[in-house]
Amino acid sequence: MSKIDADVEETTRAKAAVNPRKRGPLFLGLMLAVAASGGAYYAYDTLYASRHAITDNAYVGADVAQITPLVAAPVTAVLVSDTEMVKKGDVLVRLDDTDARLALSLAEANYQSAIRRVTALIANDKGFVAQLAGREADRAQAAAQLSSAEANFEKARIDLDRRKTLADKGSVSGDEVTAVETALRTAEASLASAQAGAAGAAAARDAVAAAKEANAAMIVGAGIDDNPEVLAAKSARDQAQVNLDRTVMWAPVDGVISRRQVQVGQRVQPGMTLMVVVPLQDAYVDANYKEVQLAHVKAGQKVTLVSDLYGSDVPFTGTVVGFSGGTGAAFSVVPAQNATGNWIKVVQRLPVRIALDPAELAAHPLQVGLSMTADISVAE
Repeated sequence: MSKIDADVEETTRAKAAVNPRKRGPLFLGLMLAVAASGGAYYAYDTLYASRHAITDNAYVGADVAQITPLVAAPVTAVLVSDTEMVKKGDVLVRLDDTDARLALSLAEANYQSAIRRVTALIANDKGFVAQLAGREADRAQAAAQLSSAEANFEKARIDLDRRKTLADKGSVSGDEVTAVETALRTAEASLASAQAGAAGAAAARDAVAAAKEANAAMIVGAGIDDNPEVLAAKSARDQAQVNLDRTVMWAPVDGVISRRQVQVGQRVQPGMTLMVVVPLQDAYVDANYKEVQLAHVKAGQKVTLVSDLYGSDVPFTGTVVGFSGGTGAAFSVVPAQNATGNWIKVVQRLPVRIALDPAELAAHPLQVGLSMTADISVAE
């Protein structure tokens, strides 16, 4: 046996000879250490962890305003650049307004023409009233002439009958009978003419009445300003004015210009995104909490937030606004299909919207997308 092997065997025998009574304090110390660790964890969970919901899966967001044209036109001026601060109402982009001005001039001309047409219709209605009165007088005159012709015809017929009776007795000559017959034919012709005149007068009166009704239908129940034709022309003019106004694009909110994608000379189409305005003063935080952390989280609870930008030296104060309607997985482009044989349960995260203090945001601005750590005090 070598010297090294001898030393190892001697050390082993020495360890085996240790008094078993010394092991007791070692096990007791180990048990006390485990108990102390468990007690510390219990105290931490009871006094702090159970009263706070904490996550670092939180990011700054804002309801950005997309600047999109509503008319098609070339760009004549872009007055802002990326990162520039703008106020609500500041001019961002100007479009060529030549076509819009011409369209407005045409719409204005059509509007004025409509007013004149309706004015003429109202004047025509008064004229039709006078014409109708005249045709009514003509019809009455024709009716009187017809009555006279009928009376003359009846008289001529009676005279003829009498002359024929006397002629049979030889009391009148044949020439006199012939004259009476001629008078009867004349009265008959006059009667026919009077009947035609009465019919013509009635037809003329009915024609004027129909024309008056047709004219009245265009203006009944409305004046010039509220006539449908005038209103349609006015609406077209107003739309042309709106299209002209839309050639100047304004900032809808206060904020910072981002993602500017428009250049002078570019022809834009309705719906194109030219830039966005980010209202940093209205920024909020979306904190994605695990579902197991949300049992005691409610709207209105206070939140302490720390950003990676400023660190723990600049804490932010927030308030829980509410919860998203679904988890991120539920609203993903390809949602999970859990009804499968190889399903594995994954703890889901639900976005919680947190409002920030505007005064703190003004003092320490935050940009969209920055990381945050959110601590919700659920003890409240």
